[in-house]
Order: sequence, then structure tokens, then C-alpha cells
Amino acid sequence: MRGTMTGNDGSRRRPAGRTRTRPAGRRDPRRPAGPPRTLRPGPHHWFAEHLLAVVSGLRPVHSLLGHTVGPAYQQLIALAPTEPLRDRLRPVIRQCGRFTPGPGVIEAFARIASGDRLSAMAFRLEQGPDLRWRCAAVEIQGRRP
Repeated sequence: MRGTMTGNDGSRRRPAGRTRTRPAGRRDPRRPAGPPRTLRPGPHHWFAEHLLAVVSGLRPVHSLLGHTVGPAYQQLIALAPTEPLRDRLRPVIRQCGRFTPGPGVIEAFARIASGDRLSAMAFRLEQGPDLRWRCAAVEIQGRRP
């Protein structure tokens, strides 16, 4: 064993001044590869950003045409402004969270700030047979961005 010395009685002991480099009880000499990996944000973050861009007028509604199912596209048409943002402050997502009620379904929310105004957006994502996530419903509460 590396880093140990054998005494006259055959017992092994650690040289003076050396400390352990692994947790007690761990026999694996390898060290961790480096800093922990950061997880990529889930699909709810991507959808929150893109939905906000549509309802704030920064992107056209048809940019989410392939990413919506059922009445969600019609909801977006109703929520989207008729003219893009020009003089108003750009809204930003302050927090985005999710709840998974079952496999293949995400119910998510986003808290949106635009200047001193706050609003909330809720949306439902469903995973199709092709394993792609699509928005199935959208709601906005409070003053719209």
C-alpha cells in the first residue's frame, strides 16, 4: 500500500505528517474528476423564455407553432400583443419552477418582472410519443408583460 510504512512488528502505519486524502472507509484510491457538473435547465426553462418572448411581443406567435399542441396555440394568439414591445421595459423571468404530476407531464410556473410590475405565467408541458416536449396550456395572471 502506497503511503504507509511497515513497523518492526509487521503492522502498517501512516508516516508522520501525512493526512488522509479520502474519506474513512473508502478503499477507492481515485479522486473525483473535478468540480461537479452543472445540470442543464429542464425544458420548462426553455419554454418559459420562449413563451415570455411571444406574449411580450419580442417573437412572433408562429415561432412556437411546432412546440404547442391542442388549444395552446390559440391561447398564445389571444395572449400575444398586436404590436411588439418598443418603449416598454423588457420583461425578465425572476423564477421558474415545475411540478411533475406524472410521467411525461410538467406543470410549470414563471414569475415575471417588468420594471416594478410583477406577473405570473403558468403552463403545462406534455411529452409526445416522439419524446419531444410541447406546450399544452398557457395562463398569465396579473398585469401582462
